[in-house]
Amino acid sequence: MTHILILAALPEEADALFPGTGERAGGLFSERRLPVAGHSLVIATCGLGKANAALCAGMLAGDAGILLMTGTCGSLGAAPGAYWIAEALQHDYGASEPGLFRRYRAGEWPIGEAGEAHFPAMADPGLGLPPARIASGDSFVACPDAAADLAALGATLVDMEVGAVAQVATRLGKPWAAIKAVTDEANGDSAGDFHANLVRAARIAALEVERLITMI
Repeated sequence: MTHILILAALPEEADALFPGTGERAGGLFSERRLPVAGHSLVIATCGLGKANAALCAGMLAGDAGILLMTGTCGSLGAAPGAYWIAEALQHDYGASEPGLFRRYRAGEWPIGEAGEAHFPAMADPGLGLPPARIASGDSFVACPDAAADLAALGATLVDMEVGAVAQVATRLGKPWAAIKAVTDEANGDSAGDFHANLVRAARIAALEVERLITMI
């Protein structure tokens, strides 16, 4: 039996996954525990942002064989729907230089030649979702100019947590994966679109995570 830790930033995202099932364990991260397809799952609500995501992953990942993340994201030109997060980077980690912000892989020295900034996820076991690179940072992106800057990094999605979960999993030597569904287009309408689409998009992502659990 594989122990799988699944993180969601918001209660709506966590509750969309296997809704109405499992045993509530409470705790700092409102954990819910349940067996599915021969696996032991812990679904935890980590809270918004990289620090919350990293804290949750670090505290609960001890005996986990895989770290997963479910939930929602903004689009940097990607079509609506759910995506397999193939790569994650932290767009606010790097070095500020005159007229330039150079991104580095989070946790590495932000000095000298900058290599690849992203963390690769585990291979898609056969879901067939479109793959995406997500840019994570501690800001809600609701600006076309900021969105264009992130798109220039090769990212097609933006959120506030996956990059931190990827960093923790990589540091711990554990495979990680994330599935995210789009709520908004990272523009001036994003705040309203996010709230209007949160529950629907959370369930779209959760359905794909449920399908993933049966494949691993």
